[in-house]
Amino acid sequence: MPPRKPDHPPAPEIVPLGLSGLLVRFADRLDDAANRAALAFRAAVASARPEGVEETAASLGSVFLRFDPARTDHARLSAEVGALLGRADWRAAALPAGRRLWTIPAVFDGPDLAEAAALAGLSSEAAVADLAAARVRVLAIGFAPGLPYMGPLPDRWDIPRQSALTPVAPAGAVVVAVRQIIIFPTATPTGWRQVGRTGFRAFRPGAAVPFPLSAGDELRFRAVEAAALEALVAADPEGGGAVAEPIP
Repeated sequence: MPPRKPDHPPAPEIVPLGLSGLLVRFADRLDDAANRAALAFRAAVASARPEGVEETAASLGSVFLRFDPARTDHARLSAEVGALLGRADWRAAALPAGRRLWTIPAVFDGPDLAEAAALAGLSSEAAVADLAAARVRVLAIGFAPGLPYMGPLPDRWDIPRQSALTPVAPAGAVVVAVRQIIIFPTATPTGWRQVGRTGFRAFRPGAAVPFPLSAGDELRFRAVEAAALEALVAADPEGGGAVAEPIP
């Protein structure tokens, strides 16, 4: 029997979207290397400034470019984007500069902690230790203003969403599913399991920087008791004691 050929990641796809959009897709599912590629490529597009591109956004494994149809078109921009894609192995490219490491206090007392821990094959205590030890990356911002999809968590956290919807998870809730973890910026219905809570506000209307987290930032939780979190929120109502430091 011939040896099995090694798997190779698919080549990036360039997909027209509507009249004024272009999607560069590195993967169609959660993949750490594809997310790194999306973040690095988005930064390269911002630096190259192709004619007519007015906005870019990175998702879990792709980059969206919105352009002005009066200044360019799908064919011309696709050619420019294709040339830029050919300049590097984007899956191996360095992440963009200017990223930060956030340390965010959290109480791991969520109503779904025991169930989520069991699905991950852990006790509740071991699950808390596991989540507090993880250093995750902000993979993308989306779904709701400022909402950070973060991960990837270890494989054991590839747990499914709930079959029923939780009507409301409060602002600051920490929820998990499919190897990702989220801090809800506002009260939100969810199918993810709530394992904890923070005083961190990921959406700050009226602030000079309404979304404190950026795609590419990294984050770790510091497990604290409920009384300690209350004191942190009293002193820092929007940050909940969060600290950010530059990543060299």
